Amino acid sequence: MMRRLAIAAAVACAFAAPAHAALTENLTTSVVAMAMGNAVTADPPGIQSIHFNPAGLARLTGDSESIHNFVASIRTSASFTPGQGFDVGGWRDDPLSNTSTGPVRQIMYVPGYGMPGWRLPAVAVPGIGMAWNKAGSPWTFATDSYMAQAMSLDRTTDPNDPGQYQGRQLQIQRLVYAAPSVGYKYSDTLRFGVSVPIAHAAFVVDTNMRFPNELLGVFGQLQKGWCPEDGGNIIDVFGFGVCGGGKDGMVSPFKKAANMRVELTSPFDPTINFGVLWEPSPKLAIGAVYQGGSKTHYTGNYVFTTDPMLRNFVRGMNASLLGPIAGAVLGFPSSIPAEQKGNMSATIPFPAHLQVGIKLKPVKYIQLNVDASYARWSEWDALRFQFDQSVKLLEVARLYGIPDSGKLVIPRGYKSVVNFAYGLQLNPIDRLSIRLGFEPRKSSVPTDKIDLLAPLPDTKLLSAGIGFKLNKNTDINITGSYMTGKFNAPANTSCNMNCNTFLNIIYNPYAGQDVRGDIHVRYFGFEINKRF
Repeated sequence: MMRRLAIAAAVACAFAAPAHAALTENLTTSVVAMAMGNAVTADPPGIQSIHFNPAGLARLTGDSESIHNFVASIRTSASFTPGQGFDVGGWRDDPLSNTSTGPVRQIMYVPGYGMPGWRLPAVAVPGIGMAWNKAGSPWTFATDSYMAQAMSLDRTTDPNDPGQYQGRQLQIQRLVYAAPSVGYKYSDTLRFGVSVPIAHAAFVVDTNMRFPNELLGVFGQLQKGWCPEDGGNIIDVFGFGVCGGGKDGMVSPFKKAANMRVELTSPFDPTINFGVLWEPSPKLAIGAVYQGGSKTHYTGNYVFTTDPMLRNFVRGMNASLLGPIAGAVLGFPSSIPAEQKGNMSATIPFPAHLQVGIKLKPVKYIQLNVDASYARWSEWDALRFQFDQSVKLLEVARLYGIPDSGKLVIPRGYKSVVNFAYGLQLNPIDRLSIRLGFEPRKSSVPTDKIDLLAPLPDTKLLSAGIGFKLNKNTDINITGSYMTGKFNAPANTSCNMNCNTFLNIIYNPYAGQDVRGDIHVRYFGFEINKRF
């Protein structure tokens, strides 16, 4: 048995990959739960009770095994239209105007290996769980492997895809590779449980960067009026050197400025789940689970690749008479390397989650589940990254009131919300279960914070599945789900994406644009359960 568990954990680590946008809870975790709209706290599904309510483990008898697999795909798109009176410091010819993002695929992060470089139309998330119960004992022990949270986007097919400025590639995943758990049967109606999911977390962002804002636009217009076409200006040489970078050093708010890639992992990050289940009668059950959060500490590496625009501009300024003095006052670097790399760290919260539910079974053949959940996504007020040195590209940002070039703070401003979920199970015959689920998911991303890094507005999740008992010791479950949502962010309404103000350098790459987008996620799950 333990040998099987070790093999299963290795398989999960080798092939598990995410397939969802940001802030997805309770997806690709349980085939049965997915079919019931994740409304299973009062009727936890077998070994997957480890995640949804570990008290449900105390309902298992004997030894058992659960092998499960999900196949999932995500498709998201966005279009850009200039807002009314579009103008960024005198610039009106944004090449991204009236364009749309292109194909989106998934990528994967393999723990212990990294990013294989594969672009996938869909990904598989396998896992295996085990449970042990000695006959007559109130104690049940178990473990499982599953994907607790994931987000995956790849926009690298088209090098001109306008989505490249908020994520050419984005991978956030939390893979639980072991979850030692115990359920205790206090009485025939009351059960308790606790589990300790141990996860490997990965955070990878690869994005091109541009900085359309009023200050940069005004400065670019000044260059256009002052600098000759070839960049030579004898007066400028004895001045501040704003023309010294030549044609490539001419500043534009719409030019690509740089590329940033960060790759961070946390190989061992445990949390804890507590659950209680009260079943006073076959017609009624009430359950609750608290899934503890974590201040996950990541370590890894970064690479900043700076384009000629800023490199040549800084070089030209420092080649003039007064430019170095002005640069010193503003905190500018003396030069910017084409590539700067090193090590970095970050503490990114994994939010705590509370869920309560009720099960009603008025007649033998019909069961209705209703759940309410709350996750503390308000902890994602900002993402803070610490570098091992001063990043020369970020030293330019001191002009915009960012004093520490050894750190990068990316505002998020997410919120904590309450969501409801509904599940219906029909049992026309003893061996067959028909399940339907509906989950109207309020997004933790406010409308004034939405962007292409987290293109998840309010969504609706629809699910359907069946369960069939092959014999007294074996059953299978099959589920399909579809989640969809749309967003509309008029210009200057989301300051994580399209605000056009004087100092909005981090980070509004679509300043002044009306942005419309959508997301569509499809999943298919299969599970086989065996009792020994």
